Amino acid sequence: MRVFLAPMEGVVDYLMRDLLTSLGGIDLCITEFVRVVDQLLPARVFYRLCPELHQHGRTHAGVPVRVQLLGQHPEWLATNAQRAVELGSPGIDLNFGCPARTVNNSRGGAILLTEPEGLYRIVAAVRSAVPNGFPVSVKMRLGYEDKTLALENACAVASAGATEIIVHARTKTEGYRPPAHWHWLAKIKSVIQIPLIANGEIWTDEDARQCQILSHCHDLMIGRGALALPNLPAVIKKQQSPINWSQIKDLLWQYTTYDLQHEKSRYYPHRIKQWLGYLRLQHPEAQCLFERIKRLKTTDEIVEIIKG
Repeated sequence: MRVFLAPMEGVVDYLMRDLLTSLGGIDLCITEFVRVVDQLLPARVFYRLCPELHQHGRTHAGVPVRVQLLGQHPEWLATNAQRAVELGSPGIDLNFGCPARTVNNSRGGAILLTEPEGLYRIVAAVRSAVPNGFPVSVKMRLGYEDKTLALENACAVASAGATEIIVHARTKTEGYRPPAHWHWLAKIKSVIQIPLIANGEIWTDEDARQCQILSHCHDLMIGRGALALPNLPAVIKKQQSPINWSQIKDLLWQYTTYDLQHEKSRYYPHRIKQWLGYLRLQHPEAQCLFERIKRLKTTDEIVEIIKG
């Protein structure tokens, strides 16, 4: 079994990737998306979202990090994919799943699921630009407003040369509301010949097993579940015991000291509250801590409480 860490815009950046991969169980990370419009982006854009490129495309724990691109123009996505690989990305992921309205209104993300031929052209262009031996994966949803094109989209992506497909088992319209329709992934798996990775609503080891049964997928991608239970990938893969609150507090402090050393430190109050918002789904103690800091606005005030 492989376990991937999901790209979550504004949440799972390189700091969080480094922390979560240090706990084990994660086989691959995918970055937040690099927005491609109508130009070849400078190297600094790729380095900003994926500093791991300076480390041969790996976190400090040695886990590979694949650059994700989002856009609608095949030629520009292909050109930027080639640059990302040249800079050190161990492959390319294409975003056909982002549900954000601003992204979809610009013809990016999940809106592309309404055009199977467009998906084919993008994947084919990127596959031809990326050297053999470097994977080109696709992250998509079951559809935009409904699931009528789910199988056609998957076949288009596969026939265009994608290495593997990651499917969030909901439509754009369904957003992140439960349930995830894992059984639909089994339908997709039956019509493609490349690996399929299941994503969506995996919060526990039991969820992971049930997802595998219903989806017929061996490999999984974990997103919010890994923020709620940071060692969930190791729990799933290695039957490790779920991390306890004392260990969580150590991670919160480690994250705090790490975050404050980097250029995103001005966002620390928002980011730590955001993470506690996920942690409290699995740890009642996180709710108590969140209540203590939720109205605080300065980093110094919050750091004193986290330290204690």
